[in-house]
Amino acid sequence: MLTDGSIVAIKKSKLVEVKILDERKLQQFINEVMILSQINHRNVVKLLGCCLETKVPLLVYEFVPNGTLYHLIHEPNEEFPLTWEMRFRIAIEIANALSYLHSAASVPIYHRDIKSSNILLDDKYKAKVSDFGTSISVALEKTHVTTRVQGTFGYLDPEYFRSSKFTEKSDVYSFGVVLVELVTGQKPISSSESEEVVRSLVNFFLHSMEENSPLDIVDPMIMKAGQEEDITAVAKLAKRCLNLNGKKRPTMKQVALELEWIRSLEEANVIQQSADEDSDTDDMFEASGITSCSTSGSVLKESVTLSLEA
Repeated sequence: MLTDGSIVAIKKSKLVEVKILDERKLQQFINEVMILSQINHRNVVKLLGCCLETKVPLLVYEFVPNGTLYHLIHEPNEEFPLTWEMRFRIAIEIANALSYLHSAASVPIYHRDIKSSNILLDDKYKAKVSDFGTSISVALEKTHVTTRVQGTFGYLDPEYFRSSKFTEKSDVYSFGVVLVELVTGQKPISSSESEEVVRSLVNFFLHSMEENSPLDIVDPMIMKAGQEEDITAVAKLAKRCLNLNGKKRPTMKQVALELEWIRSLEEANVIQQSADEDSDTDDMFEASGITSCSTSGSVLKESVTLSLEA
């Protein structure tokens, strides 16, 4: 807590005894300050300042209270289910943040470690992309950077792993893994107690897509009538993000636009359904009104006839 009463989060660099590793950790600290000082986006965690007066450098962030997306997906709370609407919105928020980093920041920024545990959730469960220690700014004319391979197993772009060349499409691949996590509710890497074999979620997902059965691996918690079409569309987009050939993957800007387009279709369907229901109600009132008018007309005609006869 600061003197003004506001709550902040403190990130402490994990310095170790070996000098070369100390320098690497310190470089990540400096890198994170430099990267985040260039960024201003509602779905990127905000760096408030840093402290160099302590023995170990400290970073001061806005406090993001609801943990990580990883915990929300893989440690579900029965009292607070992670609905499809929430997952879809979070996916759009992450995509918009990455699209901003790649296309709208003053200098293109590759995150290089996109994973669900690096997505924080604020008090309204809105996504905040975090952990820019290994991120890198890229000159506008460059298409890739050649670096020592870094990242998290299960999210790592196979093309980058083979070539050591990181491109914006490597972030796209990692985002595709997060999309699959959101759709399936499963971990990127898992193993059963009975088997020592480690299972890759990406391989399992792509196999299901090849078999034209994406809905078979969807998290049962989000399977509701009327949402299958949207879930299938997101699964197909995830498949394109996970293409082994980076050049065939969409850009993050294209991904963000496509997710927004899927959402707009979903909202249009809801509006159409509401309009159809209103139309049915209007038809009922209209039919009732015609009957009432017809009856009153016949009564009036009878009364006139009687008076003439008198």
